[in-house]
Amino acid sequence: MVFAAIMAGGMGSRMGNTALPKQFLPLGGRPVLIHTLERFLRVREVDELFVLCPPDWIDYTERQVRQYLGDAPVTVIAGGSTRNDTLLCAIHHVYAHFPVDEQTILLTHDAVRPFVTEKMIVENILAVQADGACDTVIPATDTIVRSLDGDFIHEIPVRSELYQGQTPQSFRLAELRRTVESLTPEETEILTDACKIYTVRGKKVRLVAGSPTNMKITYADDLPLAEAILRAQGE
Repeated sequence: MVFAAIMAGGMGSRMGNTALPKQFLPLGGRPVLIHTLERFLRVREVDELFVLCPPDWIDYTERQVRQYLGDAPVTVIAGGSTRNDTLLCAIHHVYAHFPVDEQTILLTHDAVRPFVTEKMIVENILAVQADGACDTVIPATDTIVRSLDGDFIHEIPVRSELYQGQTPQSFRLAELRRTVESLTPEETEILTDACKIYTVRGKKVRLVAGSPTNMKITYADDLPLAEAILRAQGE
């Protein structure tokens, strides 16, 4: 089976003074989250779709899903206080409610990346079937400068070797669970990216092509750009 977990745990502190977490802000007249869910609902290869949100926002999220998506097969569950905790909530939910084997797949995706394409989702599934884990990325277009102190350049990596990570990040679920549960408390504290968890354990992660339009809505200035992308896509 293929499961998709939409990570909607953020409260949008970098968005500024908003009454709602950023995943619920309006985009084209509907919440950002709804656009994201619709993209996954179009992919027939995804068997189960669920949203992980802060516990205090479960009722609100369920109302939004029913208002805009009717009886679409979307389950809302509580996430954790960190991204790693939320990832564990997703893993435990699947194990508690569904049969799992070594071929079971979990896709994880940011609720505030509403322009993920069906092609990216399907290619994530195919990459996991072939290689066990994958990350959606785009080549870095700017020169990346590394500084250890925030004052002086310490390194300028070779740009052709650099990519910007997006989501989905996708995995064989059983292996993901074993890997996450192998983390020490210290590693759990600092490793907030599922693919980085794999790399520190020496596990391979396949690259899947993303897109510059697969943007993450993080700051207030991102919303006008997202509106422009939405219009350009005719939605």
